[in-house]
This record gives sequence, C-alpha cells and structure tokens, in this order.
Amino acid sequence: MSEILRLEHIQKYYGNQGNLTKAIDDISFSVSEGEFVGIMGASGSGKTTLLNCISTIDTVSAGHIYLDGNDVTEIKEKELARFRRENLGFIFQDFNLLDTLTISENIALALTINQVPASRIEGKVAEMAGTLGITDILDKYPWQVSGGQKQRCACARAIVNRPKLILADEPTGALDSHSSQMLLGTMQRINEQLGATILMVTHDAFSASYANRILFLRDGRIFTEILKGSDSRKAFFEKILSVLTMLGGGQGDVR
Repeated sequence: MSEILRLEHIQKYYGNQGNLTKAIDDISFSVSEGEFVGIMGASGSGKTTLLNCISTIDTVSAGHIYLDGNDVTEIKEKELARFRRENLGFIFQDFNLLDTLTISENIALALTINQVPASRIEGKVAEMAGTLGITDILDKYPWQVSGGQKQRCACARAIVNRPKLILADEPTGALDSHSSQMLLGTMQRINEQLGATILMVTHDAFSASYANRILFLRDGRIFTEILKGSDSRKAFFEKILSVLTMLGGGQGDVR
C-alpha cells in the first residue's frame, strides 16, 4: 500500500515564552492508503492537538506533514480551505449537521461546496446513503432522527467526496452503546469495502478495537503502537487494555 500521510518531527507549542506548553513533542509516523489507525492516550496527551495539526486547523510549531506527497505545513492560508475540502473528510463527536437541511441535503452540501454538477449529486447521495443504511431517512431533518442516524449521516457527508483521509475525533462520544457499535461497524465497512483511510482519535478501548493499528500518546509523544494483524477484535481489545494499564489507566478509564 502506498503512503498517504507522513508526519516528520512534529512539535506544537502553546502560550508564550513566560508560559510555554509543549503539546506535541517530536512526533513522527506514517499512514498507508486504506489503513484504519486509532490514536489513544489520556486527557492532555496531545490527541486532539495532533489531529488539529494534521487537518491544518492548527499550524505546527516545527516539523512537516505530508498528505499524498503535499507538504500541508507549507500551504498558504488562502489555499487552505480548498485543500481541506478536496482532500479531507471529518467526523465530529457532535455531528455538525445543519438542522434546517434534510439528511439528503446535509450530505449533498459537501458535493455542492466542491462544485460537483447538480446532475451527479442525487446519484452520489443515494449511493452513499445505501452504503450506510440511511436511505429511509433522507427526507427527514436531523432533529427527527436518532443520534446514531445523525452520525451515519455525518459519516456519509465525510466520505461522499471520496477524500484521501478521513479524520474522526471521538466519533462515538455522544452515542449510546448500541449506536456506537453500529457506527463503528459502518466505519469498518467503509474502510474495508471502499478503501477509505481513517485516522480516529478516541479514549475508548472498545472503539479503538475496530482499527487495524493503534498509536498511544503520553505527554505529547508516541509511547508505543500495536497492530491488530490476524488477532480477533476481542484479542486486540485485550491488548489495548494492557497498554492502557501500562500508561497508568485501567479498565475504569475506558467507557
């Protein structure tokens, strides 16, 4: 598999010289096309900051980030929005759907912004809704559907443009256990069937067990990583819990 993302010696500081906090401390890793990678760590370990650096929401203090060979850290601010639209998909904890638009229109919005011809939008929305099992709610509004259905809509919106990389920030954080399991199964399917490359931040060992590889952060640095390989999801879950214990948190620290 070809490399889709590479980070080289990333550092991120907050504050000023009198009160400087190093949130990311010399992190380097790569993600291959089609991988499903999880990022775990305690609160304050740098998970979300790292995701923000990759999405270019947050400029890095030092180092380089390459997405499909392009140096993200060198992109000028005026070109940033277009680059993100064309290359990145986002799945947020709080859905970020527009209540005044139907589920279909929320998904279509990503296509409209990317100037996809109107004649092609309906077919693309229908195809993605079918893949994610939300065809029957396309004409409803976000306030008329469940949290799990909202998140599957957000998932459809994230992948309908077939971005090079999907960034998911605690995607199950606002869902109950049943809806979480359905969403994670959906993410696993789009990874396996559509070849989507996913980078997911989570503090939940159950969610992380759906990934193929986990990077564990501690104090802004990579503590270790583990691969699922041929393990069952149950065995991988146990490995994740073992590493969390080494990090200083047991089962009581995961939901």
